[in-house]
Amino acid sequence: MERRYELRLGQMLAQAEVSPELMRGLLKRLEAFVGPFAGSLNQPEQRRHAAEYMTGLLSKLERKTGEAIAYLHDQERQGLQKFLGFVPWDHKPLLATLARQVAEDLGEPDGVIVFDPSAFAKKGAKSVGVARQWCGRLGKVDNCQVGVFMAYVARKGHALVNTRLYLPKEWAKDRARRKEAGVPEEVKFRTRHQLALEMLDECGRRLPHTWVAGDDEMGRPSGFRRELRARNQRYLLGMPSNTLARDLDVAPPPYSGRGRYPMSPFLRLDRWRAALPEAAWTRIDVRDGEKGPLVIEVVKRRVQARTETGGTAPEELLFVTRERQADGTFKHDHYLSNAEAGVPLAELARVTKAAHRIEECFERAKGEAGLADYQVRNWSAWHHHQTLSLLAAWFLDREARRGKNPDPGADDAATTAVDRRPDRRAPQGERALNAVPPQHTLAATKRTSQALSPPNT
Repeated sequence: MERRYELRLGQMLAQAEVSPELMRGLLKRLEAFVGPFAGSLNQPEQRRHAAEYMTGLLSKLERKTGEAIAYLHDQERQGLQKFLGFVPWDHKPLLATLARQVAEDLGEPDGVIVFDPSAFAKKGAKSVGVARQWCGRLGKVDNCQVGVFMAYVARKGHALVNTRLYLPKEWAKDRARRKEAGVPEEVKFRTRHQLALEMLDECGRRLPHTWVAGDDEMGRPSGFRRELRARNQRYLLGMPSNTLARDLDVAPPPYSGRGRYPMSPFLRLDRWRAALPEAAWTRIDVRDGEKGPLVIEVVKRRVQARTETGGTAPEELLFVTRERQADGTFKHDHYLSNAEAGVPLAELARVTKAAHRIEECFERAKGEAGLADYQVRNWSAWHHHQTLSLLAAWFLDREARRGKNPDPGADDAATTAVDRRPDRRAPQGERALNAVPPQHTLAATKRTSQALSPPNT
């Protein structure tokens, strides 16, 4: 390993250390954090339940369900469960506040908005939107719910900022199931790409960005790319390797003297790529890795892709990356963009790596903020849980960045009740909140004993 990368690795490991002092005043910071979000709720009881639920999502509970969180606060489960699934409160103002905060803390002019569906495996047929569909978490078609998520990625950090539940056609057309699951009448069938566009229209202006990115599921439909062009959005979207495209940077076949002038043929991207000479590839260091620089090789071309109906899409920029794996083989990824042909290769590579950051967002939200731990069936409860989980994940992100750049004057001295310092050897997911002090306003319960262990669910 080169000396400069050894030094960088040492810096990265040092930043990963969490000092016990950084936990001082954590609950006071959480209380201040919840305030702007809970302020959009109408009733004091709703604001209290929102704080309690987020506290539970940030706790060390193994399963962060409404029932377990209620038991954590020594409460009957009905209160929190009604707040989650039956009390009518609008989650959208909370997400709007989240987007504003993310823009203020992380915003950069060349930020990247990333869209990605994520599935939640479920049993039975009662949970809203559940159906046999592709479940990436399991790597197969299975019974699950699918949410479409929007993330913001910048150099300073990345965070999930919005979500929509995908309602399959069979659900959208079934009045009885819709009524039982509380699906609002105004909700109609929307493709995953239409849901992404709705989120972009709703909060894209709040988030300074130059790019919209996503994987090959998002990039495959030409209609989605067309809608982004209509919105003057610059995109870089993954494409399946079997996509047909015509290379506009190679000379077409010679003219025979009769009929139309010939054009270059449409080829599958993987076959076109396999025919490239080695000299076509350019090496780029995209970032420092644990074992040295992360190097990829890239190539770009002007192309026209086939549409799903056999038509020809407008001119786009094809960007292909390859990365050598441990066994010596290459992993290839293909992207289409409406960026100008002169955009630097390094910029395109930056955006592809930024798009992958949404996976880190999911890891934090699911592993530490209970994103996938819910046990709810109706439409409101799903969106309420997801919203509060995104807020909890954003709090963790702010705490993590605070740990990297601590401000010794940022916190008041912690009292004995508030200063709950976790074992530095504890897993990351257990660091946030190891206990909820009864006299703290976030608890707001008549706590007379230690938190009950959640039941086995």
